[in-house]
Formats: sequence, C-alpha cells, structure tokens
Amino acid sequence: MKQLTMYSVYTEEPAHRLFTLETILQADQMEAILQTIQVISGSPNRTVTASYFTRRFGMFTAMQFTSLVQSNITWKGESNNLVFGVNEEYGRKTVSTYTRAEDWKVISNGRREEEIWHILHNECAAVFHQMRSVTAISPLIMWENIFGFLLWQYHVLLANPSTAQNARKDLELLKADRLWEGIAPKSLFASYLKGCEPSELLNTTVRKTCCLSKDVPGLMQCGFCPLKNAKG
Repeated sequence: MKQLTMYSVYTEEPAHRLFTLETILQADQMEAILQTIQVISGSPNRTVTASYFTRRFGMFTAMQFTSLVQSNITWKGESNNLVFGVNEEYGRKTVSTYTRAEDWKVISNGRREEEIWHILHNECAAVFHQMRSVTAISPLIMWENIFGFLLWQYHVLLANPSTAQNARKDLELLKADRLWEGIAPKSLFASYLKGCEPSELLNTTVRKTCCLSKDVPGLMQCGFCPLKNAKG
C-alpha cells in the first residue's frame, strides 16, 4: 500500500470523486471529463489537459507493471471501481487514482503475456482513444508519458537480483511486436528504447515528443525535453 501511494494510487474512497475508468470509456462523457480535468489542472487547452491526465494515468500503469514484477500482482478490478478524484500534492490540486485493495490480485506466471496485453489494449489504448476523440493530441505523446515511468522502473527492477528475472521477462514481452498488434505495426516500447537497456537511456533525451508539462501552472519543463535540444 505504501508503494501504491508513492505513485499517487490510493486504496480509499476519494474525498472528491470525479469519474471512473468506466465513465472515461463512454464516448458521450469525454467532453465533460476533459473539461473537469482542465479546470483542476489549470491547463490552458485540451491538448495540454490530455497529456497532463495521461501522465497521471501513466503512474497507475507503471505501478501495475512494477507490482507484476515484484509480486506477480496486478489490478484486476471492474472499470467502475477504478476511480479518479481530486487530491492535493505539494500544495496544488491534482487528479489521483483510487482503487480497492481487494482488486489487486495475484496472477500465475503463465498469464503474464495476457495481463500485459490487457493493460496495453484494454486500459492504455482504450483511454488514449477516448482522449483522441475530443482533442488532437498525438498518440505518441501519451504513450511516451507512460514509457518515461517504465524506463526508470525497469532500470531499478533489472538492477535488483530479486526482481531481475521477472523484470527481464516482462520487458521482453513489452518489446514484442505481437503484443502491439491493433495499436501499432511494431512495439512502441521497443522503438522508445532504441535497442538500448533502460539504464543506458536515463541521462539521454529519449523522448521524441514534449509532454507539455511546461504549460501546466505549477509544473516545469523536464530536464530531458526534446525541445531543449531543438533550441540548441
């Protein structure tokens, strides 16, 4: 539970409930949801708002992959039980993820590929599709918002002898083209890694897109933003 909290994932009911994953996946609700997120974050437009939210969602996704490596546990709840609510972090209002503790389940090693496919397709890609229905944000921005968290997590997990084996197994699955069929012609995560190990990319400008955090009040441009290199 402590580790979940580090990724802004909580196991209690939020004081200010906003919407659920089930609501996000309803096409007629997306306009209102994006407007709500924009008000809370103070983002100047829909594109920045969508990137802001997918970074928050990316923390939940990264937590799932981390938990899968460390203890063969992942989130298996119903979409109406994945709740997003208003929270305060570092003195500012933000959108955090709330789950029920009992929805984190142990899975067998034989189901790892199935679980990773499910996270990529039925959670990430599904949410991104809805975001794209009301804004012109690039899909790559949203995927790279998740990959940034995964890059660090796999660097840590591969360096730990107790988690290295599972981390390697899951990393290779994420790099497999077959798991991305229906999303992209080839693995987007493999393209992101450029044939390198996660640890080799930590101090490089690995992103191709700007996450737009620089445009959210109270947030800063990240140190590895590709726009910095473009400016020389």
